[in-house]
Amino acid sequence: MARFTKIQTEQAMISTGMVPVFYHKDLEVAKNVIKACYDGGVRAFEFTNRGDFAHEVFGELVKWSATACPELVLGIGSVIDAPTAALYLQLGANFVVGPLLNPDIFKVCNRRSIPYIPGCGSVSEIGQAQECGAYVVKVFPAGNVGGPSFVKNIKAPMPWTAVMVTGGVEPTKENLEAWFKAGVSCVGMGSNLFPSDVVKAKNWSAVTDKCKEALEIIRSLQL
Repeated sequence: MARFTKIQTEQAMISTGMVPVFYHKDLEVAKNVIKACYDGGVRAFEFTNRGDFAHEVFGELVKWSATACPELVLGIGSVIDAPTAALYLQLGANFVVGPLLNPDIFKVCNRRSIPYIPGCGSVSEIGQAQECGAYVVKVFPAGNVGGPSFVKNIKAPMPWTAVMVTGGVEPTKENLEAWFKAGVSCVGMGSNLFPSDVVKAKNWSAVTDKCKEALEIIRSLQL
């Protein structure tokens, strides 16, 4: 079962301001990436359901992180249907993220009081997600559905909306400043935080440094 309450999970995502998004079939590689991010200040991490037996890797990560990264809120991403969500909740996922909005996933997550962060590409989808119980909504793919101006225009008539953007986010001051000034609550970031060559070289300190740099920029923008 999840180690954190719904409120604790959402607070971790918003206060940190960044959620790394990562998948690897090798358990040890996944552990090292998560630990490198954790050492860099990350407190919410999205492991994605993108490979065969991903749930087996995730289950081991949940048990390992309880002691190796005690303050880390670990969730699952790339979930598109309710049975998959239920599987990962049973394995201890603290939140569920998807590339699309599926009302059936809300039924599973709401029953367990676990945040479901659906992917939304329109104002109507964001509204529907909020009606179903979402607090944080994911704008995806953020760089394609309108970028920072889309977020800014959502926040004008719907200022209560907590937006996480994924897709088109880079760990640079210019990019992060554009998103946070538009009104995002947090950003999801994948390969830009841990390029494949860095992971292949097992240069974990580089991942830690990149996370520290990105979080320092985000903290300056949250003030």
